Amino acid sequence: MTVPDTLGGIGETAALARIFPRLPSAAAQLLGPGDDAAVVAAPDGRIVITTDMMIHGPDFRLAWSSPRDLGWKAAASNLSDIAAMGASPTALVVAIAAPADSAVSLLEGIADGLREACSALAPGCGVVGGDLSVSHTLTIAVTALGDLEGRDPVLRSGAQAGDVLAVSGSLGCAALGLRLLFERGVDASGEPDAAAAASVRAEHPDLIAAQLAPSPSIADGVAAAIGGATAMLDLSDGLAIDARRLAHASGIGLDFDSSRLGEDPNLALAGGEDHALLATFPAGAALPGGFRAIGRVVTGEGLSVDGSAFDEQVGWDPYRGWNGGAG
Repeated sequence: MTVPDTLGGIGETAALARIFPRLPSAAAQLLGPGDDAAVVAAPDGRIVITTDMMIHGPDFRLAWSSPRDLGWKAAASNLSDIAAMGASPTALVVAIAAPADSAVSLLEGIADGLREACSALAPGCGVVGGDLSVSHTLTIAVTALGDLEGRDPVLRSGAQAGDVLAVSGSLGCAALGLRLLFERGVDASGEPDAAAAASVRAEHPDLIAAQLAPSPSIADGVAAAIGGATAMLDLSDGLAIDARRLAHASGIGLDFDSSRLGEDPNLALAGGEDHALLATFPAGAALPGGFRAIGRVVTGEGLSVDGSAFDEQVGWDPYRGWNGGAG
C-alpha cells in the first residue's frame, strides 16, 4: 500500500509547489504567489477588503466536509461579504495551518475547491498569495479583495422607512442541512461519521451542499448596487441576527412577511450560513437579479413578523453556538 505524502514529510516548499498549479489566477493580479507580497490592480482607487476563518470543530468537521468542500466554502463565504458591499471580488489571500501529518492531498483538495468556487461564483477572481503553517487544528483563513468599479459601497446603514426588504438566495437550507448531519451523519456515540454523512448527502444533496459548499449569487451584489439598494449585508449568522444588525445600523425597524419566508419561517429566521444577500430597495423599485421581497422597512427599531414583535435571540454566535429557536 502506498503511503501518502504528508506535509511534515515533504516540507513547505514542496507542498507549495504542489498547490500553486491548482490555484486560480486573478484577472487583477499584477504579481502573484512567489514573492513576499502580491500586487493587485485597483483601478477604482479603493479596495474593499474582508477576512474570515474556518476552524476544525466549531466551523467544519473533516468527517463531513471533503477538502474540496472546505476550499469552496472558504471562498464562497468571503466572496459573499465582498458582494454585500456592492463590489466585484478580485482576489483572495489564503492562509492555512494544518497538522504536520496531514496528507498533501488535503491541501491540493482545498486548492481545487478554491479554484472551482472562484470560477463558478466570481470569474476573474483568484488566489494571489497566502501562507502555510503548522497547527494541531486545521484552520483556513481567507482575506478577499473587491473592486467598487466607480460605485459607492452599499452599507448597512442606509435603509429608510418605506423601503422594500428583499433577499437573494435561500433561507434556512444550510441550517436544515446541518441539522440532518447532526441527527444522521453521526455514529452510535454521536460523533461525526464520514459514511453516515455520505448517505445523508446522497439522500439530500441540495440541503447538504447548502451547508458544506454554498453557492451564493455573487453577481447579485453588483446588481443590487446598480439597482439602487439602500442597504445590504451577507446573511452568515442567520436572518434574524443579521437583520437586527442592519436595522440597528440604519436606525429603523424591519417587518417580515411570514408567508414569504418559506415553509418554516422559524428556521428561515434562525438558520445560519445561508450566505444569501439581504438588501433594502426604495418602494416601487424593480428588484434586480434573484432578489425577492420578504418584508418592509418600518419606523421604530428591532424586528417584527406580520406586525408582531420578534424578540427571540436566534442564530449563530461563535461563542455560544447555534440557537435554532422554538420552531
